[in-house]
Amino acid sequence: MKSNKEITTQAVQTVPSDGSSGLDEIKKARTRAAVSVFINLSLAFGKGIAGIMAGSSALLGDAIHSATDVIASSAAYVGLWLAGRRHASFPYGLYKAETIATLVTSIAIILAGYEIGRRALLGPGTMPDVKLALPVALVCLIVTFSFGFYQLRMGRRFHSPALVADARDYLADGMSTGVVVISLIGAYFGLNLDRWAAGAVALFVFWSGGQLLLRAVLDLMDEAIDRDAEREIISLVMSHPRVKKVIQCLSRNAGGRFIVDLDVVLRTHSHELADRISHSLEHEICRQFSRVVMARIKTHSRQPKHIRRLTPLKEPEGPVAEHFSKAPWFLMETIERVSNKIIRQENLQNPYWQAETRRGFLVGKWLLELKPDQVVLPQDKEGTAAALLKEAGVEIKLAENAKVKKESK
Repeated sequence: MKSNKEITTQAVQTVPSDGSSGLDEIKKARTRAAVSVFINLSLAFGKGIAGIMAGSSALLGDAIHSATDVIASSAAYVGLWLAGRRHASFPYGLYKAETIATLVTSIAIILAGYEIGRRALLGPGTMPDVKLALPVALVCLIVTFSFGFYQLRMGRRFHSPALVADARDYLADGMSTGVVVISLIGAYFGLNLDRWAAGAVALFVFWSGGQLLLRAVLDLMDEAIDRDAEREIISLVMSHPRVKKVIQCLSRNAGGRFIVDLDVVLRTHSHELADRISHSLEHEICRQFSRVVMARIKTHSRQPKHIRRLTPLKEPEGPVAEHFSKAPWFLMETIERVSNKIIRQENLQNPYWQAETRRGFLVGKWLLELKPDQVVLPQDKEGTAAALLKEAGVEIKLAENAKVKKESK
């Protein structure tokens, strides 16, 4: 039989709090990526035709940006399609396919910036046809910003880095189109700003591509999740009454989603209980943190030197209460495990003993926060509070004496 130190549990697929699975989120994000491909094709075609006919280097450069966005949106779609697949050779999933899509997107954006900048420096400095170019640029500006903000909201909702990258690309495209609009308005008043506008567009595009490239590289290098989220996960695990401490927490990003591995010390010698607790904690982590797609807990068992026991009392140093949840007081004893010597005693007033509703649940939750090893029941009758304690792995004992032993000297 394996020791608890060797117990590891299977990876758990997340079930977000809104009821949809992580794979459902990926499917929805993939649909929006497909719409993005169509919109980018339309923008590139419209800007390109208008730029050539109007003789506008800035608008033509913006058309090149939108054309590369078609490649980027297609990469996002393919990445999301792969992220939703499963394969035995990839036990941690294919979520990083989205990261690769983001990497391809960033490279396409940077190349677009180079081409736009080259045209701005080497292209002819002619005055564009404002009457033709300006209406097209204004329509493209409205479409780009509207869909960009919508895509950004959806990307954050579905925790999809590929959609967020696509959205930022749209917003960068919108800013560059805005510069084109300003240059065309200037041309209407006789100011030839077309080449300068094309150069500004190139700078916007380079900045956007560089940010996405950095984000993708950090993700591919297994960057840890943010420290606040990691601390919250550790705090959740530590709240379990049988958990003594978390030895370490290893985490990493996987295409905008999180994978966490924890080594946890439990106050138990039972292999069965340790296995049950680890499974329960894995599911709870995935339930409370929707971005966690995989949680694994390796348990280590250590017999505690001291046992913490709770006994319901009618009054301090008085007899054992007849009803567990209705007990006004609880005696918390710290007992030496080997000698059974009582080291410390403390009387705690039950804050929920007069609660009119959900008393058993509230008392049970309060007692679990005290992290007891044993609880004394006044009678062999299991209520809600006792059931919660038992489910958490707390040892249940029946009261043998009417009075609790006094503290040992």
